[in-house]
Parts: sequence; C-alpha cells; structure tokens
Amino acid sequence: MMTDTPNGAEAAAPETAQAETAPDPAAQLAKEAADLKDRLLRTLAEMENLRRRTEREVADARSYGVTNFARDILAVADNMERALKALDDEIREKSEAGVKALLDGVELTERELIKAMEKHGVKKLEPQGQKFDPNLHQAMFEIPDESVPAGTVVQIMQPGYTIGERVLRPALVGVSKGGPKAQASAPADAAANDNTGK
Repeated sequence: MMTDTPNGAEAAAPETAQAETAPDPAAQLAKEAADLKDRLLRTLAEMENLRRRTEREVADARSYGVTNFARDILAVADNMERALKALDDEIREKSEAGVKALLDGVELTERELIKAMEKHGVKKLEPQGQKFDPNLHQAMFEIPDESVPAGTVVQIMQPGYTIGERVLRPALVGVSKGGPKAQASAPADAAANDNTGK
C-alpha cells in the first residue's frame, strides 16, 4: 500500500503542475484584447495618414495639374512678347490704321494670356534689379557694373515663371560683377564688430 501512496502523490503532482502552467483564461483574454486594441490603433493611424496624404495629393493636383500645359504656353507668351518688342514706338506711330489695330490686338491677346496664366497660378518673375537667387534665376553671363552691388540681376534674357510655390522655368539673367558687396553681409559685419568690442 505504501507503493500506492507515492504513485498517487506522483499522479497528483503532474495534475498540479498542469494546473499551474495552464494559462489563465482572463489573462489570455486581456492579452488578446490589448493586441486587438494595438492593431486597431495602428490601423486608425494608417488611415489618418492615408487621408492626409490623399488630401495633399489632391491639393497638389489642383495646384500643379496644369504644369505641363503651362510650360508649353510659355513659348507662346515669349513669342508674343518678342513680336511686340521688335516694333519700337516710332514704327508704331508711322504705321497705317490697320497695322495699328493688329498691334493693339496682339497686345490685348498677350495681356489676356498673362491674365489666364495668373488665374491658374502661373506668375511671371520680374527679377530686374533684384539680388540673384539660384532657386529662381539662371545666370547666363556676368556684366561688369560697379554702380550696383555684385550679384544683382541687371539684364533679363528670358523671363522666368512660377506655378504656385514651384519654379516652372527659371529666369535667364545677366548678373553684375565688380560692384560693392551685397547689403546682406553688412549686418553680419556689424555683429562681428560688436563682438570684438566686448
């Protein structure tokens, strides 16, 4: 009988071990709930990011959807401007009434074209006299001119255009050289002088 007792104790011990190692159903459900909540929060975050990205893409499409068309139209605008500049005021005054009417029509067409481009966010850059900005301008040559600060746009070969916040085409410009340094460095020099005096 003694042998029965140890066997009975051994049989009870594995059952107790199984009971201790068996997962608690409440803890298991809590873990599954936490996992599901985490997955739900991640999915909601992904959906929010997708919504924002889609809104941004739609806004970009509205703003910049006409970019290729606008680039093609720039050549038309350039040619109209060149045609009008080719005729000076003296030639216009000596022209017959029919030619004057034609020139007036071309000028009106150019104004309407510029107005239509501006309506769709395309703006002409007017950099004459401004400091050269490599983000907006493309320097074609330098012109010695000591009357203006170095790096100033002194000649425009071809106008530039922006569409919204983006450059559609940089302005092709001539930039001054040999003049006084640009004013932007003056505050930095003053600050350096203030620091040395302390």
